[in-house]
Amino acid sequence: MKSAFLPDRGVVKVAGEDARNFLNGLITTDVDRLKPGLGRFGALLTPQGKIIVDFLITEVPAGHGGGFLIDCPKALAEGLATKLKFYKLRAKVTVENLDLGVLAVWDGQLAAQPDLSFADPRNEALGTRILIPEDLKQKLSDLIGAELVDAAEYEAHRIALGVPRGGLDFMYSDAFPHETNMDRLAGVDFDKGCYVGQEVVSRMQHRGTARTRSVKVLLDGPSPEAGATILAGDKPVGTIGSSADGKGIALVRIDRVADALDANQPLSAGGIALKLAEPEVVRIPVKQPVA
Repeated sequence: MKSAFLPDRGVVKVAGEDARNFLNGLITTDVDRLKPGLGRFGALLTPQGKIIVDFLITEVPAGHGGGFLIDCPKALAEGLATKLKFYKLRAKVTVENLDLGVLAVWDGQLAAQPDLSFADPRNEALGTRILIPEDLKQKLSDLIGAELVDAAEYEAHRIALGVPRGGLDFMYSDAFPHETNMDRLAGVDFDKGCYVGQEVVSRMQHRGTARTRSVKVLLDGPSPEAGATILAGDKPVGTIGSSADGKGIALVRIDRVADALDANQPLSAGGIALKLAEPEVVRIPVKQPVA
């Protein structure tokens, strides 16, 4: 079993008697389904439905003061806290950017279950997240029976699983949840009440209008530079994101890539040949007419 402290992650706390309802009216995940020890994937969107920040969220046990902890990109944590304070108006909530980070643990069963830990809801193979100060990373790794490794090993694991990372595999404020597979990674609860950007996201879900998707790719050579254009022949069809160990994540126009596959056109990025790990994901199911 391996563990890695993720230096790019921060933690924002939202607490107070109105915290649950406050968050439920803002973010894509159903906060009513949260409880201590359980994590959910979600995002705060613009009114136009684009991702401001995506995150994992868990409920704090009463013994730790209650409230909710949001595991988000560290570079966006302060901005997220500011945005939440902007929305709170008269709601009885407090928002603070904590001096905590994230220890990711995967490939095994924990010898002990620490407080403030939860299974990553996006993909079972991503393992467990534990919210701790960085100076406890070795002590806690020893406690749970994990080998502490560099964060680059976790990144390679994430990439191999095809789970997108904001800022590398898509740009914040420029991507819809469907484009980053949040609908496939349990990041959007379509049956919950209203939240910021909900109308746009629901429309894309019901009409099946997402034409851009994050996909796993296999590279025939060294990793291209992140952001390199993916070509089908000489036609742009997307961009490459993060990559490691011959695998990568790309943001592609699925209709154009499907056409390229049908025409047996080779795909490449930065002069490196690539192919889709799961070609079927670019096929859009034909919607049946409503009688």
